[in-house]
Amino acid sequence: MRALRTAASGMAAQQLNVEVISNNIANMNTIGYKRQRAEFQDLMYQNVERMGAQSSSAGTVVPTGIQVGLGVKAGSVYRITENGTPTRTDNRYDIAIDGKGYFQITLPSGETAYTRAGNFSVNPEGQLVTEDGYAVEPAITIPQNVVDVTVSKTGLVQVTLDGQAEPQTVGQLELANFFNEAGLEAVGDNLLLETAASGPATVAAPGEPGFGQLLQGFTEASNVDAVAEISALIIAQRAYEMNSKVISTADDMMAVTAQIKN
Repeated sequence: MRALRTAASGMAAQQLNVEVISNNIANMNTIGYKRQRAEFQDLMYQNVERMGAQSSSAGTVVPTGIQVGLGVKAGSVYRITENGTPTRTDNRYDIAIDGKGYFQITLPSGETAYTRAGNFSVNPEGQLVTEDGYAVEPAITIPQNVVDVTVSKTGLVQVTLDGQAEPQTVGQLELANFFNEAGLEAVGDNLLLETAASGPATVAAPGEPGFGQLLQGFTEASNVDAVAEISALIIAQRAYEMNSKVISTADDMMAVTAQIKN
């Protein structure tokens, strides 16, 4: 009975849907996290009677035919890249992006990763790094005897040294942008990698056309909407229950058939 396999594919699809929703909810407080959405496609169809087939010698054709669908499959898990709300921290090394763009991070392998999480720190050498100690690119080094650090909206990093009145420029932050942000590969630790789907990175200073500006003393909150996720979770649960009910019904029908006596 086709209904068994069809409903089973529906249960598997809703299981994936719940897994995506649960990951969104788990990352509600993850800095710079972008929520994801599972998208599905119908599976192949079995043509019992093909539409357009000739139905008589007079040339009449079947207008609609009979097609029986065989279920559903996962099409993609899409990342929604809208900005999260800036959250004030008053930490001078916290930087949020207001608009499009990603910070560039140098991994231990030498590969460049990208992130929206701007909760940076400095290592013992004074270099601006992520929570895991990965260096921000271009490299920014803060002197030891610094009194204050200022990051402008356009990414200019200036420091005021002890005993000096005039600030000194120690570096320029840059942002990377992608034609298809949803095509970036998430690898954990708030990091993304460039792929063939995302296209190559375009790098420019913050505030340039198509690039966001920086907000010092802020971090970007997750863009997960708790109400929307709970609503989606309830819908997914009901869909899972309905597919399981189809399996129970199909099983009952097969049991009735098995009990038929000659």
